[in-house]
Amino acid sequence: MPYFVACVSVRIILLIVIAYLNLQYFLPKYLLKKQYLAYFALVILSVAGYLVVQSLFDFYLYGYVVGPMRNSHLMEALSYNFFSTLWYLGLMLALKLSLDWYGQQLTIQKITVEKLNAEVDFLRAQVNPHFLFNVLNNLYALTLKKSELAPDVVLKLSEMMEYMLYDSTDEKVLLEKEVIYLNNYIELERLRFDGQVTIALNIHHELKGHKIAPLLLLPLVENAFKHGLSKQTENNWLTVDIKMEKSTLKINIENAKPTSAISKSKGGIGLNNLRKRLELLYPSKHQLELEDKKNSFMAKLVIEL
Repeated sequence: MPYFVACVSVRIILLIVIAYLNLQYFLPKYLLKKQYLAYFALVILSVAGYLVVQSLFDFYLYGYVVGPMRNSHLMEALSYNFFSTLWYLGLMLALKLSLDWYGQQLTIQKITVEKLNAEVDFLRAQVNPHFLFNVLNNLYALTLKKSELAPDVVLKLSEMMEYMLYDSTDEKVLLEKEVIYLNNYIELERLRFDGQVTIALNIHHELKGHKIAPLLLLPLVENAFKHGLSKQTENNWLTVDIKMEKSTLKINIENAKPTSAISKSKGGIGLNNLRKRLELLYPSKHQLELEDKKNSFMAKLVIEL
């Protein structure tokens, strides 16, 4: 038993040494720099060195080289030890490369998320200047008329600013807050069209108790106003349907199609950012479809929250 323990211990120590040399020295200095001949030569030399030391120790303990069978021949034992050591090194190399690849993917994903968050911050900082400009102009006109709508406009704008500056910085927000923000945006845009557009926001189920990543719904509605309603002069309409079925959120946004011919577009930074954020935040748990109908544009978004 003492000889067996000594034999196994020395083999494990030698394997650890050549694995360390392979992963910490040969791999980064030669293999990753595409010096394949030098790398494989050093691996073979390290394995040969292992066999020499291990064989001498076996002879010291038992008087023969330990192989697959207790009384195996020398060449059979050396061949077995050589290829089993190569298999061990190959396994360690595959494990090391897999861990490095996984670490790189995590780093890339982290950088991508940070980039997208920076884009969201940029969009938030923009706060759509044209939208704000129109709201302030409408607010100015209402104050001149001493309209009773002026305080309501100020309140909605204040709630939107508060949401964008504070709530939307969280990783997830209450779905009802996101919908309130969306409703405030729609109501303020409604002022700009001064009753010349039919806008409907329909909520079919209770939204409480669910959370969603912030500012995911706005780009679709904003896109409808920017590329649809703003270019249409008559028969202007927009319908937003929000449904909550168990833990699945379904949103349909449809708006009138401008009569003038326009070039097909996949959307600007807002929609592109939305697609990327959905892929990262809800991988395999979302579906976004944009449909160009004869008389309307439709966007469908499904998310498993």
